[in-house]
Amino acid sequence: MFCMGIGITYSRHNQYKHLIKRGVQLLLLGYFVNIGAQIIPNVLGYMLNTSTAPITLLPLFKVDVLVFAGVAFILIGILKRFNISNEKMLILAIVFSIIGSFVCFVDFNNIFLNYFFGYFIGTTLHQATAFPLFNWFIFPVAGMVYGSYFIRVKDKSQFFKLWPVFLILPLIFILCTLSPSPAGTVADSARAYFINTPDAIVSIILIHGLLGFYWKISELLPDMVNKGFAMLSRHVTGIYVAQWYFIPLFMTLFVYFNKGFVFTNLSITIISIFILVISILAALLYSKFKQTKKKIS
Repeated sequence: MFCMGIGITYSRHNQYKHLIKRGVQLLLLGYFVNIGAQIIPNVLGYMLNTSTAPITLLPLFKVDVLVFAGVAFILIGILKRFNISNEKMLILAIVFSIIGSFVCFVDFNNIFLNYFFGYFIGTTLHQATAFPLFNWFIFPVAGMVYGSYFIRVKDKSQFFKLWPVFLILPLIFILCTLSPSPAGTVADSARAYFINTPDAIVSIILIHGLLGFYWKISELLPDMVNKGFAMLSRHVTGIYVAQWYFIPLFMTLFVYFNKGFVFTNLSITIISIFILVISILAALLYSKFKQTKKKIS
């Protein structure tokens, strides 16, 4: 999300019309991902008698990361339309974050309202939203502010000189404030999905440390490896979309044909690598198909 904001700063197409158009595209793409991640597994599980969950189209509108990205792009485009500066946007994003920190797990006792307001605040967890705008808007906006300075920096090594400090101190804070509650509980999920303002600020500090670390690593890696990572970066959205079709489909069929199979760390790792590889191949093939179609047209 932070790098999304940096990308807006670096893009030649960062006028408000382009941002709103891109936001709509991401929003629709997010719904497309929800079909693969939510709808198809439910239908397939019901058909194979591996799931008793009722089939409904409501999960189509769940706010996952691409849906959030779409809403964020649209809002940034609207704010740019009214010539709101990056700094003023950041103030607005901080206000959003504070509100989002306190308005969590709201249940309107109406599933449709939970889905609608889930675009903005943390309504019933997992039922409607994972990345509400108010909690996460601070990251792309902070990325835009960061990018507006970073793009003018001539000596990037000097800029990242203190990266270990920005890496270590936030990690100490995170380790010292980890919830004792087991993973998957409400408290654990709230911190993961409905991030509060202190955690968001610490995460942004941590990002600078991570970027400095990655910058240092990139100087040591062969040019061919860096180009490989750059290639993956260009296709990251396609890879993300592909994996959210492959993961639920693969797991539903795997459970059906291997009833009683106990997943281990090793088996999960092997499956993850396999899905990652086929997701990358799918994204590259789709990109090649688009380029070919564009040349023909």
